[in-house]
Amino acid sequence: MAYNSGNIFAKILRDEIPARRVAENKGAVAFYDIAPKAPAHVLVIPKGAYVTAEDFYANASAEEVKDFNDCFLEVLKVTKLSEKEGGEGYRILSNAGKNGRQEVPHFHIHILGGADLGGF
Repeated sequence: MAYNSGNIFAKILRDEIPARRVAENKGAVAFYDIAPKAPAHVLVIPKGAYVTAEDFYANASAEEVKDFNDCFLEVLKVTKLSEKEGGEGYRILSNAGKNGRQEVPHFHIHILGGADLGGF
């Protein structure tokens, strides 16, 4: 899957599509999913053009990786997902490629919580 600069996340980064942002820094942004699969469903994306986790961690600078990680940690603080449902936790998911059912060709992670998410 090649990077497509017309993807929805690229449009959000260019402010062509609005998003309810949770956290942002120089290299990453987090926002609520428009079709949530849990009471709290946040996406974290790097601002750079990376397709998958492999692509990101192989090619991103150390600063981009730090910014992405910091944004992820900020989401946990802001949303307090680890405290919801009695501190029972949250789920982190990233789809990659066709068989992984990746829909948007821009690396992103889903953070889901706020309820029992069931078995996997």
